[in-house]
Amino acid sequence: MARNGDGEMGRLLDGHPDDPIDESTQTNLLPMDEFSDDSSPPTPRFMQDQGSYRHLKWVPVPFRKFSKAVVKWVKGPDIPEAHTIKPLFPFIQEAPIRFLDKHVPKRRHRILLLISFYFLWVLTFALVMHGGNTATEIEGWGRPGNIGCGNTYWVPGNRCGLNGNDCRPFSGSGFAFRCPANCAGQWVWNPRAVGDQEISYQPLVIGGPSEDDETPIYRSDSFICSAAIHAGVIDNTVGGCGVVSLVGYHTNFHNSSRNGIDSIPFDSNFPSSFTFHNKITCEANDARWELLFVSLTFTILLSLFTTSPGVFFFSIFIGLFFHVGLASDPPFTGDTASLVSNLLGKLLPAAFCSYVMYVNMGVRRILVGLTAQIEKTVLWLGGCWLGSLTNYTFERWIPIQRLNGHDLKQQPGAIMALIVIAVILFFIVIKQIYFFQREGRLVQYLGIYGIFLGGIFVSLLLPGLSLRIHHYILALLLLPGTSMQTRPSLLYQGILIGFFINGIARWGFDPVLQTPKALQGDAQHNSKLPHISPPTIQLGENTSSIRFSWLPPPEPFDGISVLVNDVERFRGYTDEGFASDKHFVWTKDPRANEPEFFRFAYMEGTQSWDYTRAGIWNADGSWTEMQPGASKIKSTSLDGEKMTR
Repeated sequence: MARNGDGEMGRLLDGHPDDPIDESTQTNLLPMDEFSDDSSPPTPRFMQDQGSYRHLKWVPVPFRKFSKAVVKWVKGPDIPEAHTIKPLFPFIQEAPIRFLDKHVPKRRHRILLLISFYFLWVLTFALVMHGGNTATEIEGWGRPGNIGCGNTYWVPGNRCGLNGNDCRPFSGSGFAFRCPANCAGQWVWNPRAVGDQEISYQPLVIGGPSEDDETPIYRSDSFICSAAIHAGVIDNTVGGCGVVSLVGYHTNFHNSSRNGIDSIPFDSNFPSSFTFHNKITCEANDARWELLFVSLTFTILLSLFTTSPGVFFFSIFIGLFFHVGLASDPPFTGDTASLVSNLLGKLLPAAFCSYVMYVNMGVRRILVGLTAQIEKTVLWLGGCWLGSLTNYTFERWIPIQRLNGHDLKQQPGAIMALIVIAVILFFIVIKQIYFFQREGRLVQYLGIYGIFLGGIFVSLLLPGLSLRIHHYILALLLLPGTSMQTRPSLLYQGILIGFFINGIARWGFDPVLQTPKALQGDAQHNSKLPHISPPTIQLGENTSSIRFSWLPPPEPFDGISVLVNDVERFRGYTDEGFASDKHFVWTKDPRANEPEFFRFAYMEGTQSWDYTRAGIWNADGSWTEMQPGASKIKSTSLDGEKMTR
């Protein structure tokens, strides 16, 4: 019989491709001719193949066969393969479960144990945080006041008013301050004009100690906390406290590299500057590292001893949400009560999103039945911590702060980093597609991501709105692609959940679609720039002067603003008799032997628009024309920058 079968198979293989298909090889059902009187010969194979493509005769046969094979592959195997993680060294990984089953076998006892665990976690966290919020009083100055990493005495552009009067006093004032940790990470994101320089992607610290004088003097628009780190008053890792005082007019601010911060030079004068007091005794440390130890300990214990997917996920989600918002990356609100209020306002919508992620976006699917306790702790929980601490992890490792063309072009290394990330994501996506295909769910998820891509495409076409992919949006988009129980998916899902937690706890639910004005920040407006005629310079022994003139401003502008050394020194309007012969004159002492920098902008009411690049009145009295284009500064403050009074 076997020989006869082999012969029959050989005959089929050796036959012509267009021979009729033998009915006995097609099915084990009764032949159709037993139910029909039709005795016509069977249909040739090529006619059978072409029957299903009778409406697509124009499609080449090889392409039709290829597409049919692709569709069959996408649908997955006839018997789907459900992926499950089999623990490595199960005796070791399942030991916490056996311990709990042996010593706490009853459900009600486990509930009481879990409630006690939560209570101990909250109590320990609160006690450590309370200890970190206290600071010793400074003799003669009192208890230090909390300030944010972006606080300054002077705000950019013309927001300090004419001659800086709105930012007075310039000297004789000071206060005891306290800075949080990690203020060296407070950077200027858009290029900021300092004299004829454009500064970006570094802390705004102008000045410091000189070779002749170790007393650090900083321009008043410097970030106070970053300057304190540069001066060695506080430590970037734990923060600290000190006393800062305004010392008024200063010239020739020196640059130096100290304590991980490169300060910026400015070789002219500025009406306001500050320094720090020496020999101040003050103890105030940011407790974020102690709180990290507390939260890590409790989350690891919970992960090792919990098999319930719901208890594990929601406990970790809420715990890390409050840890990020209170300790590792808190928004600056001034006091703890305001901070807690801020977080509670975000918690309800975040909790709703967490429920949707758990039920409908693959979190429950990946955690159900998982007994690899150590692997779950290392991969899922470890990834979640990596994502939650993104201000210490990915933001430091990857030189990309905002995913838009402008930032990618101006930030060093951003384009190469984006290429590397895209390549890594490509291979990750290919691997995840394979897993979905083996589980027979690829068609469903291709449909989901088709809807996502369609929504993104429509968003890009909406007039007057710009699409912005925030941390939490990125997590929601990619999370469904991790809904299978594999080790890589454990890691990917944990990182994405951490991204969501960090994005919401720190920044909240920023809109996905934003207006250009909302995205403007401190970037330039691309507005028209004044045309300034070559100046008239008169040099003298005691006084030298420079005179500027310009054409009347076009509509809708109604005035001109002039910055000298980054301070507004002139503001003129057309309704004050503004005419083509209107001018601005500036004088200086030639013995000062220093350059001065001039920039001009049109005004519309109290709003100044883009300033020109700096023209330089050099120390020798000569004039250096301003380069074409706008300087990267406007009259609003930087993100997170606040004026300290």
